[in-house]
Amino acid sequence: MSSSAAPTVLQVIPDLNSGGAERTTVDIARALVDAGGKALVASQGGQMVRDLEDVGAVHFTLPVKSKNPVTLWKNAGLLAGLIKEQNVDIIHARSRAPAWSSLFAARRTHIPFVTTYHGSYNQTNIVKGLYNSIMARGDAVIANSNYIANLITERHPFARDRITVIHRGSDLKGLAPENVSALRRQALKDSWGVPTGRPIVLNMARLTYWKGQKVLIEAMGALKASGNSAPIAILAGDAQGRESYVAELKKLIADWNLQDQVRLVGHCADVPAAMALADVSVVASIEPEAFGRAAVEAQAARVPVIVSDLGAVPETVLAPPDVTEKERTGWRVPPGDSDALAAAIQTTLDQTPEDRLALTGRGLVHASENFTVETMCAKTLDVYREVLKT
Repeated sequence: MSSSAAPTVLQVIPDLNSGGAERTTVDIARALVDAGGKALVASQGGQMVRDLEDVGAVHFTLPVKSKNPVTLWKNAGLLAGLIKEQNVDIIHARSRAPAWSSLFAARRTHIPFVTTYHGSYNQTNIVKGLYNSIMARGDAVIANSNYIANLITERHPFARDRITVIHRGSDLKGLAPENVSALRRQALKDSWGVPTGRPIVLNMARLTYWKGQKVLIEAMGALKASGNSAPIAILAGDAQGRESYVAELKKLIADWNLQDQVRLVGHCADVPAAMALADVSVVASIEPEAFGRAAVEAQAARVPVIVSDLGAVPETVLAPPDVTEKERTGWRVPPGDSDALAAAIQTTLDQTPEDRLALTGRGLVHASENFTVETMCAKTLDVYREVLKT
C-alpha cells in the first residue's frame, strides 16, 4: 500500500461525458485527494476530464470504452502497467467492458478489484449473463441502491456476501437555490430561449429511448389538448451520438405541434441553475433506474418531482401507498403513461405556494438524511479500507 493516509485508487470508466456514474467518479476522486490519497482515472476522455483534473486527480486516456475482445485484452496489459508505474493499491471498475480488463489487470498485479454496479443491465440470455457477471466479481461489489443489491443477489448469488449498498450522493449545498446567483439563472434561461412567466418542466437525462423523452413530449401534447399550453418542457441531455433518436424526438414534437412547448437544449453543465429555474422536474424513464440521481437532485434543490414508478424509485421518492399523503416527497406515475404524467404535471403546477413549500421541504429532508455526497464518499472510502485488509 502507498504511504499516504488514503490509498492510491485507479477508477476505470468508459468515458467522462455526462451521467451519474461519471459524476460519481469525480466525487470519489475528490474525496480521495482530500483524504490524502491519490486519485487516478482511466477513460476514453470527455467533457468532465477538466472537472476531474480540477479536483486534483490524474486522467489517463485509454480505449476502455471498446467491447472488442482483442482491445479488452490489450487494455488489461495497459492497466497492469499503469498499476505498477503508479503504485496503485486498488482498481475500481464502473462499467462492464473496462471491468473485464480491470479484473485481468488486478489479478496480474495482485491488487484488490472493486466494482460499482451502476445499472440494471439487460440480461436476456446466458452469454449476456456471463458478460454482466463481471460487475459482481469484485472483491467488493458496490450497489447504488437496494433495488440493485437485490438484482445482483438474484442474478449472481455468489456475490451475496461482498455487496455493500451505497446510494449515490448529491451536493446539497451546491443545489440549494439560494446558492445559485440570478446571473447564472438568467444566462441559462436565455440560452434556452424561455420567455418570462412560463412554467418550466425540466427533464435532466441523456437522450436515449429508455429515459422516456417521448412520453414527456406526449404528456406535453396532452396538456396542450386540455387547454394548458403555458408550460415549456426542457429536455436537457447529451445525445451522445444518437442522432436518429434526436430526429425521432424532433418529428414527435412537430407531429404534436409543440415547437413552442418543448426544447431540446443539449447537455447542461450547470445543474443547480437548471433546477433553480424548474417549476417541476420529471424523470420519465420507461425502464428501471438503478438509482435515479435526477430525482434526488430535484428534491435537494427543492423542486417538485414526478418519476416513473419502477426500479429504485421507492427509495428515492416517497409517495403513497408506501407513505401517507403528509409524508409524500413527490409523485410516482406508471411508466410510459403520458396521460398520467400530464395529470401529475398539472397537479404539481396547480399546487398552492403553501403545499409546494411543504412538499419540497419534505423532499429536502429526505435527500439530506439519505443521499449526500459526503455520505457516499465516506462509505466508499470505507470499502477501500476494508478491501485492503483482506
